[in-house]
Amino acid sequence: MKREKSFATQVGEYSNLAFALPVSCLVGYAIGYYLDRYFETHFLYIVFLLLGVAGGFLQIYKQISKDDKDNNGA
Repeated sequence: MKREKSFATQVGEYSNLAFALPVSCLVGYAIGYYLDRYFETHFLYIVFLLLGVAGGFLQIYKQISKDDKDNNGA
């Protein structure tokens, strides 16, 4: 038997999604920025920013897929 999530649990999960993309972008940019400074390059921040964007979208996709699976009872 499936147990329904409380309202507070749902709010917590979806507010987490609101921060997933911006935080992952910021972390990716910061890693690339500091690697650029360390290796004296000028392109790593873009690479890591794109990795952060991809990671953020992946996190959002996984959460939505999980919720859709839970709601459809599969």
